[in-house]
Amino acid sequence: MLIKALSDYYALLNAEGELPSEGYSKVGIHYLICLDADGTIEELVDYKVKKELSTAGGKTKEKWVPRGVQMPQRTEKPGIDSNIIEHRPVYIFGLNYENEILTPKDSTNKACKSHDVFVKVNLEFLEGLDSPLIRAYRNFLLKWKPEEEIKNEKLLQLGKEYGKSGFAFCLAGQPDKLLHEEMMVKAKWEKLYRSGFESEEDVYISQCAISGKKSAIARLHNKIKGVYGGNPTGSILIGFNNPSESSYGKEQSYNSNISQEVMMCYTKALNYLLDDSTQKKHKIALDDVTVVFWAMNMKGTCEDSFMAMLYGRSEMMDEKETEDMLRSLLESGRKGNVLESRLQSLGMIDSDVDFYMLGLKPNSARLSVKFVYRKKYAELLWNIARFQKELQMSEDLKPISIERIKKELISPKSSSEKINPSLISKLFESVVYGNRYPMALLETIVRRVRTDGDKEFNRIRAGVIKACLNRNYIKEEFGMALDKGNMGQAYLCGRLFAVLERLQQDASNGKLNRTIKDAYFASASSKPVTVFPKLLKLAQNHLNKVDVPIQVRHSKLIGEIMDKINGEFPETLLLSDQGRFMIGYYQQRQDFFKKNQDNETAKMEIGE
Repeated sequence: MLIKALSDYYALLNAEGELPSEGYSKVGIHYLICLDADGTIEELVDYKVKKELSTAGGKTKEKWVPRGVQMPQRTEKPGIDSNIIEHRPVYIFGLNYENEILTPKDSTNKACKSHDVFVKVNLEFLEGLDSPLIRAYRNFLLKWKPEEEIKNEKLLQLGKEYGKSGFAFCLAGQPDKLLHEEMMVKAKWEKLYRSGFESEEDVYISQCAISGKKSAIARLHNKIKGVYGGNPTGSILIGFNNPSESSYGKEQSYNSNISQEVMMCYTKALNYLLDDSTQKKHKIALDDVTVVFWAMNMKGTCEDSFMAMLYGRSEMMDEKETEDMLRSLLESGRKGNVLESRLQSLGMIDSDVDFYMLGLKPNSARLSVKFVYRKKYAELLWNIARFQKELQMSEDLKPISIERIKKELISPKSSSEKINPSLISKLFESVVYGNRYPMALLETIVRRVRTDGDKEFNRIRAGVIKACLNRNYIKEEFGMALDKGNMGQAYLCGRLFAVLERLQQDASNGKLNRTIKDAYFASASSKPVTVFPKLLKLAQNHLNKVDVPIQVRHSKLIGEIMDKINGEFPETLLLSDQGRFMIGYYQQRQDFFKKNQDNETAKMEIGE
């Protein structure tokens, strides 16, 4: 599924001009080398284009960047190996730019060797080809002597840009007709490319496992770059190096039976998705796993919507735009489905398009695939919207990223604690497919609430607990606000604990450094029967210290909750009930804050 999907995506990219055709590479060209008929360089023409780039602050700035052109496939072999119609200066000119001078010499003599290989390979390629530009290029190859050009003013004017620039050839006065675009050059290159640069007896012909066509099978697969933590020079996705992995006498990647053509397609598509310089971002990091995602449609904002909905914002949508999209989607969606009309009104793509997510992790030899997910875009979008809705603890929708959830699973006092990557991967899968959340998520977040300080029980931790309970347990449904009709014993115990804590704070006029939560929260949430009798006795002392109106209000609220508890406090609360306890505690506390805010607002309105 993966290789086929990437190959199909390559076809989309190629049709949109995002990736070069088979047998070609996209190269950045900074300057044109304009040749006279005798091969002399008449001038170097700046070929860069002006482009608007986004900055970290969300602003844009204009910058001159190299122009992208399609040249014959670039070599990926290590060491000195020239391309047909070269673009690299050290090969073309055989010179290094060091300390503001040009020199053909270096410690390994690489510049001269590179130029010699360039001349040899390109002269051989030009055999039998003829045109004014080809003749000029041939003359340049024959007459250019690096050691005689160390004071070449045209090259010296480039300064430090010399070594970083890409070059293309044209005739003087004809910058619109480039050497690599000559019909004879392209025809010969494509014939040479199809032959695979190998003799017929070395080519292994078989039926491709992906395309089903009989064609040359790739012996080696191109490297994949851009995976977080991976080898900077790239790693292979498919490779066979051990005899134990071979079968039927096939060696290396002949075992995979993937054709040379398909291999080039899938590797180019995956490298494009992993490239940070592409216009849209197609990858994110989940700990040590690189998640790559793409839609089988080049029109619309599917990838960006995915980033925004799952991670709170993206390069194209800020936080407010994301919140507006989420609110609009939730208000008009229906359970298990997102109406196509709603997707269209939000400026999104066809709801039936396939959306892929790929998890990659590097190791010493190659890339390992941790997961491959495929969903219809409408289903995926709804599942993400449902995930975000489940996390909310108020009507003011605020997208919560997986990265933020991951931070809440770690003690704020720890600088070295790490979350098991498998937990984050399973959470990601739960979001994508709408499955139950991993039990380890609830276990971890409940443990954090029990052991961390009062200030660490925030809306995100409460939201994660609520989401796990609502999706994994069908007994009851927790809303965003306090539910006075909820008769769950654990929920009531949580509410009661919040009331007793508030009473203690009122009795001390908020001057306490340590509340009952710091001393009893962990035990109250796991073994209520051992703690609450003691807390209720303590509450009587606190009631005697507050004003009568506060005393009446708290006594009434304690009585209302106690009337709903079934005779005695629970002896033990299991994990899910500990979560219910915490939701009751959090929502009761938020209700207090809401009433205080309402009272302050009322006072301001009447001028008090």
